[in-house]
Amino acid sequence: WGILFSHPRDFTPVCTTELGRAAKLAPEFRKRNVKMIALSIDSVQDHLSWSKDINAYNGDQPEEKLPFPIIADANRELA
Repeated sequence: WGILFSHPRDFTPVCTTELGRAAKLAPEFRKRNVKMIALSIDSVQDHLSWSKDINAYNGDQPEEKLPFPIIADANRELA
């Protein structure tokens, strides 16, 4: 099974809270063998910075790593 989170832009408030909650639930999805991945039109560098915000929102250390990858889709070919 898989879950794809598609977001219009990094650093948007609703997207940050959604991915923050998904990050908190990642261990439960992992138990069920569900692969998680996100997609956004911004660059990988933006995703790394945004990951810090998402982790900080969760009350965690502001690291550049989430429990799932975020795909950069700058040309909007995947979306």
